[in-house]
Parts: sequence; C-alpha cells; structure tokens
Amino acid sequence: MMDSALLLALQIFVILLMLIGMATLVFPVLPGLTVIWGATLLYVLIVGFNLPGIIILVISTMLMLVGNVVDNVIIGAHVRQSGASWLTVSLALLAGLIGTFVFPPLGGLLAALLVIFLVEVIRLRDWRKALESARSMIMGMGWSTLVRLGIGTVMIFLWIVWAFFIK
Repeated sequence: MMDSALLLALQIFVILLMLIGMATLVFPVLPGLTVIWGATLLYVLIVGFNLPGIIILVISTMLMLVGNVVDNVIIGAHVRQSGASWLTVSLALLAGLIGTFVFPPLGGLLAALLVIFLVEVIRLRDWRKALESARSMIMGMGWSTLVRLGIGTVMIFLWIVWAFFIK
C-alpha cells in the first residue's frame, strides 16, 4: 500500500496531466484525450490493478479511441454538408495529417483548410463556394472540440470516482 502523502502527490500530478490534456483539446498541441488516458494508465500502473481500475481503464480507452476518431468524422461531415466532394475531404484529411507532423502544432489545420479551399476552387471554379467549404471545416472543428471536451470530462470524472471514492 502506498503512503498517503505519496498517493496524494500522485493524484495531484495525475490531475495536472489531465488538465493539460483538457487544455490541449481546445489548443491542439498534443492529443488531449490521449494525454488524459495516459494519466489514467500511469495511475493504474503505479497504484495497481484492481477490478474497478481495470474497468475504468477499459472505458477510458474506448472513450479515447472514439473521441480521437469522432473528431475527423464530425469535421468531415460538416465539410461534406457544405457540398465538398469526398475527394476534397480525403485530401484535406491527408494534408492535415502530414501538416501536423511537418509544422506542428497548427500545420495540420492550416494544410487541411488550404487543401479544402484549393481543391474546391479547382473543382467548382467558384472561390466563394470553396470558401464556404473551408468555413464548414472550421464549424466542424468547433463541434468536434465540444464533443472531445465532453469525452475528456467523462474520462476525468470516471478516474476521480475510482481514485477518490472506490479505490
């Protein structure tokens, strides 16, 4: 069993990591849900596995995976609703992925917006409609941020219940 002062220090550290994760859901520097999940995993590894801890870790893992995928689904759906083609959505996703690694932290966002605009200008020959598709990506990002914040809040709540009330 861990000393109570050490346990409290660990819990404070985990909470700080989780708050960093929440902040990066709004300001995309790191994958925030993965940071929150990693803090939960760290706690479970140090404190030890028990049935409630395993259940919380499994649920948090599923929430993290769903949250990381739903982000792209929501953004892609918004772009598609604006009339953009599947090719545009796919190329923007690819550009966003590459841009994230080449020019972190905002390179992915800028690359995806630029690709949406350019591909739609070429496809439609109308810069106003292309701009509307780029705007729809920004709206999708807003909605996906809200969803990820909700998922992150649930993940943190589950950990708090386990760490402070169930053990």
